[in-house]
Amino acid sequence: MKKRIATIAILLSLIAEAKSGTITGIVRAHGKEGAEASAASGGKYESRQFKFLERVNYEEMHDFIVYIEGEVGEKAVAPLKHAQVVTVKNPSVTQKGAMFTPHVLPVVVGTTVDWPNNDDILHNVFSFSEARSFDLGLYKSPTIESVRFDKPGKVDVFCSIHARMSCIVLVLENPYFAAANDKGYYTITNVPAGTYKLKAWHERLPSQTKDIIATGSGEIKVDFTLGIVNLPKP
Repeated sequence: MKKRIATIAILLSLIAEAKSGTITGIVRAHGKEGAEASAASGGKYESRQFKFLERVNYEEMHDFIVYIEGEVGEKAVAPLKHAQVVTVKNPSVTQKGAMFTPHVLPVVVGTTVDWPNNDDILHNVFSFSEARSFDLGLYKSPTIESVRFDKPGKVDVFCSIHARMSCIVLVLENPYFAAANDKGYYTITNVPAGTYKLKAWHERLPSQTKDIIATGSGEIKVDFTLGIVNLPKP
């Protein structure tokens, strides 16, 4: 009987996959029109006071998240396996420092995230975000603290000891999301047929949403270009 139930479950899973499709594409960032030309022609960036300021390189931006907005089908089920944000030494900081990796972690609502500290110093991970506030206190390896995220929203996370340490947990209402790779490519699999709003998100840029129709089979391609546009004039 158990074998028969398992077989039925596998068949249902195969049928579900056969009726699901894939969303793929590229996310890019684009700076404000005229900014590069303005800097090249002179101004503050040429002055001694500001010449060491680091300019934003939009072509090298990453940590884009693409996801379907809202609930899809039945209520999302959180994975049994915990997600993880690791605290490690930061090789890009000459002085002693640390960083969270990944910097942006997308999870479905109900997910538990572990926070291991692989650095050799104490850290105090905390957040005062409305979607989830917590304070893990001082700890380091082998202690691993955990937090469950039961409400959708953006959770900004910091270390109360080290000012440069920050990351974001983006808690989403369904499992149809993907983090773009360093080249901006993303892929969302097993998307059921339906009409959706697909959003591309970045912490420093305005989000962009597109209406899409997923047919439940095959692949659809949706590209995004995020930039600083339509700002009010002073």
